Amino acid sequence: MPEDLNWAIGGEAGDGIDSTGKIFAQALSRAGRHVFTSKDFASRIRGGYTAYKVRTSVDRVESVVDRLDILIALTERTVEENMDELHEGSVIIYDGERTMMSDFEAPDGMIGLDVPLKRLAEEAGGAIVRNIVALGAACEVAEFPIENLDESLEKRFANKGEAIVDTNKEAARLGQEYVQEEYDHEFGYELETTDNDYVLLNGDEAIGMGAIAAGCRFYAGYPITPATDVMTYLTGRIDDFGGKVVQAEDELSAVNMALGAARAGARAMTATSGPGIDLMAETFGLVATSETPLVIADVMRSGPSTGMPTKQEQGDLDMALYGGHGEIPRFVVAPTTVSECFWKTVEAFNLAEKYQTPVYLLSDLAMAVTEQTFPPEVFDMDEVEIDRGKVVDEETIDEWQNDAGQFQPHAITEDGVSPRAFPGTSEGAHMSTGLEHDELGRRTEETDMRVEQVDKRNRKVETAREREDWSPREFGNPDSDNLVVSWGSNEGAMREAIGFLEEDGIDVRFLSVPYLFPRPDLTEAFEAADEVVVVECNATGQFADALEHDTLQRVERLNKYNGVRFKADELANDLKQALGVASGEEVEA
Repeated sequence: MPEDLNWAIGGEAGDGIDSTGKIFAQALSRAGRHVFTSKDFASRIRGGYTAYKVRTSVDRVESVVDRLDILIALTERTVEENMDELHEGSVIIYDGERTMMSDFEAPDGMIGLDVPLKRLAEEAGGAIVRNIVALGAACEVAEFPIENLDESLEKRFANKGEAIVDTNKEAARLGQEYVQEEYDHEFGYELETTDNDYVLLNGDEAIGMGAIAAGCRFYAGYPITPATDVMTYLTGRIDDFGGKVVQAEDELSAVNMALGAARAGARAMTATSGPGIDLMAETFGLVATSETPLVIADVMRSGPSTGMPTKQEQGDLDMALYGGHGEIPRFVVAPTTVSECFWKTVEAFNLAEKYQTPVYLLSDLAMAVTEQTFPPEVFDMDEVEIDRGKVVDEETIDEWQNDAGQFQPHAITEDGVSPRAFPGTSEGAHMSTGLEHDELGRRTEETDMRVEQVDKRNRKVETAREREDWSPREFGNPDSDNLVVSWGSNEGAMREAIGFLEEDGIDVRFLSVPYLFPRPDLTEAFEAADEVVVVECNATGQFADALEHDTLQRVERLNKYNGVRFKADELANDLKQALGVASGEEVEA
């Protein structure tokens, strides 16, 4: 496994934890190091434990692990919350002059650095920069050139003026110098820098970037954790491409606005999380029945009801696969990495327009808030292809008119896909309704037409099965008797878990499935394996249910639903148990 460093800052909500973590992550990225972040935060503005963790290496990292090397503890609870991840030699930076930390003593084997963060911050220009003092101290502990932190501070505070930038730089220097002068100790860490250039972004940002690249020109949404950052990313940026973001009064309005924009010919989308998806279900049926292309991103969180808004879960799969009254054709696409959030968003728009069908883009909190580094070429815009489907114009519309010269937007076709005319197309005037309709889009209760329209809409999915590539992503040993299957954000942890298992002489074949409906037929893979384990973040094994239905074969289920994502070392140990090879020592990162 790659040599890495695991750093964290923790305290209470409102202590600037998130911004501090981002500054350090950006500094590492700008220094040519790979970064993988994770967050633990409460659903409140102030109070409640919150933390930002950064795993960094010169090699690619794709998961969090159960190890912390440097911890900035703004509260004693921070140490308690992370005790299981701290180890002999871990460094804890704290401010002993603060009342809540005045009696703190580092646990045996760990190194406590009492740094007067607030006092040094006031020397630099204000108590508000105490976290930057802590970052300077961490740079000294990790032997990380503080000049890289300077670049991150300049980017972060440039719009607030040179004085603010200088204050933050001075705060970092004071933290660094204090550790140099007060602690004559070799901490054993040295963060190597490289000349590599990386892009640092999270899953929500990648979805937004993918939407713009795909030609999305209208987004309507209502703020909801953890989907809000999609709207935040698009706001302002989409305007540069002739697009528009609208913050609606609720999720019902958001999806209906997006539907209207799509009917008008724009590529449109909305994004929400569990409670919002529930509200959008009725319109989802209207989208499908009216054969309107629309992308709906569901960034999952712990449910049901309000659940735990800031915690991880993959509990909406059944809703995405089956939700809505009646029988609704759909596509369900689930990115498996942050970078795939970009590419699968582009693909979702193409699928929506090629088959005039709603597409669920299923992400989750772990991927939404994770910031990860990628080489810029991963997002090569020259590789983006846009397919708007069976659009007709003045030259081809006569092929889709009846004997009376009327355009048929719901024409019965062999592949199930009807012609589509944008508003303003000469001789393309038409209507659509949520009621069952005939080929002209006019209401009907005629039984034969009802059957023809239902079959036509469902036929689009079968056509897509034949035309598109629904293959899973495959890793590990293709000839292994141990098969692991998962979906969504679990891929990174699983890929690193494979490395841990290989060190113990255990090989696995891993299939990461980004297409949940239609999905690949895994029957042959299941039949070739002695053991099949399905890994997912929910209690009942919703994907395992679907795969058992497909393959008529029982599987082992490895489920996690405590609100925390899988960690690579933890997952390796759990897989040992599931595969019946639990002998030997536990994996440690």
